[in-house]
Amino acid sequence: MSNDVTWLTYIVLSVFVGIEVISKVSSTLHTPLMSGANAIHGIILLGAILVAGSADGFALVVALVAIVLAAINMVGGFVVTDRMLQMFTRKPPARKPVEGGGA
Repeated sequence: MSNDVTWLTYIVLSVFVGIEVISKVSSTLHTPLMSGANAIHGIILLGAILVAGSADGFALVVALVAIVLAAINMVGGFVVTDRMLQMFTRKPPARKPVEGGGA
């Protein structure tokens, strides 16, 4: 089996495993899971950069695509997690207007 087919097999199998894992998680655990997945994608991004440094041909193309997708997923995940965490922060109370004018 050629090296390119091996890499393609890894990608296809990882897609199927990812779909199976995510589909089994309840909706209440999506935010903590997303935060953990962001950290894992940082490791995947680092691994893809290391592979791209020593690969050539089709493996280099796959590594570059992996770098782009991992970076997009990692940044997007942090943005979504930040927005979700802002939903749980308390807002400061609104100031009541002073009766009878100002100064």
